[in-house]
Amino acid sequence: MRKICCLNPISRYGLERLEGYEMTENPAEAEGLMVRSASMHEMEFVDGLRAIARAGAGVNNIPLDVCAKKGIVVFNTPGANKNGVKELVLAGLFLASRDIIGGIRWCRERAGEPEIAKLVEKGKKAFAGHEIKGKKLGVIGLGAIGCEVANAACGLGMEVYGYDPFISVNAAWHLSRSVRHIMDLDTIYRECDYITVHVPLMDSTKHMICKESIDKMKEGVAVLNFARDLLVNDDDMEEALKSGRVSRYITDFPNEKTAAMEGVIAIPHLGASTEESEDNCAVMAADELKDYLENGNIKNSVNYPSCDMGICTEVGRIALLHANIPNMIGQITSILAAEGNNIANMTNKSRAAYAYTLLDLENPVKAEALERLKQITGMYRVRVIKG
Repeated sequence: MRKICCLNPISRYGLERLEGYEMTENPAEAEGLMVRSASMHEMEFVDGLRAIARAGAGVNNIPLDVCAKKGIVVFNTPGANKNGVKELVLAGLFLASRDIIGGIRWCRERAGEPEIAKLVEKGKKAFAGHEIKGKKLGVIGLGAIGCEVANAACGLGMEVYGYDPFISVNAAWHLSRSVRHIMDLDTIYRECDYITVHVPLMDSTKHMICKESIDKMKEGVAVLNFARDLLVNDDDMEEALKSGRVSRYITDFPNEKTAAMEGVIAIPHLGASTEESEDNCAVMAADELKDYLENGNIKNSVNYPSCDMGICTEVGRIALLHANIPNMIGQITSILAAEGNNIANMTNKSRAAYAYTLLDLENPVKAEALERLKQITGMYRVRVIKG
């Protein structure tokens, strides 16, 4: 029986999808791991580990290249928490436009005063704000969450500008026609009253919100970051808040600096902290893990390409995880042919430095063939799925 280990508490709705699997507390004996926030960078990965499923979108806690070179597929769950994050972004918009927090604090400080009802009429003037209807919102990144935010903001009467040069066909289909698809990021910086960032953290996006980009923004713009902490340069944001170029910075990633900065509304990473989001992430992670272990199919991996050949109806199926280098397929097919294996169906996909080959065979693969496949330079793992 296959064993699964959870490094963090995982919703029971996800665990229920793993019927027929044995749960273990020992990672060293598990074929699959499920994780949320536990850091795995110092972890030793045993040869028996086949896959890791992250119940969430971010995978900064997992060493992706180390896993890839050991033939360990890492999954995440993009979009499973999109509604929870979207709702918090909308809350951030309201907090940025109206000084709700200041007003609540004012009331709390005067709790118990007999004249508080009369004081309210004078005191509330200090917390007047703006309505978001008719204001311009720039959404940078139109993936699962950005698309949801853009559509919801349109429904609230905002004029929405969306920027994503790599928008997927699926996202484009789900995007409201009211969203103006902008091809020049500077247009968003120049025109928008509110800017929300929804892009992954990469070398090209790290500190994308910095002095250079902030200087292009409208005076008094509000910036929202519910994606990744390092997308914003904290030092540059502090200066922008002091100068008034940025009126509010709302972030879901407080750190030692931003938590103390004037003009910052710091939220303790609550974007996906809803029961519904955790349930959805757990279910998706469990389904991805199960389909890979049982069928060899890959969906939503962050270190290997997607591949789906359904359920095997042939005698055998083998999966090969390897480097994306020339003549790999030629070597694989030559070895199988030499050992008398006929290929009924085959898929080969690549993703940057790594590739994945899934083959359905008309007869059981021989042990000699498996050993020869394992000896190919650049071969990381050979798995027998069936036969």
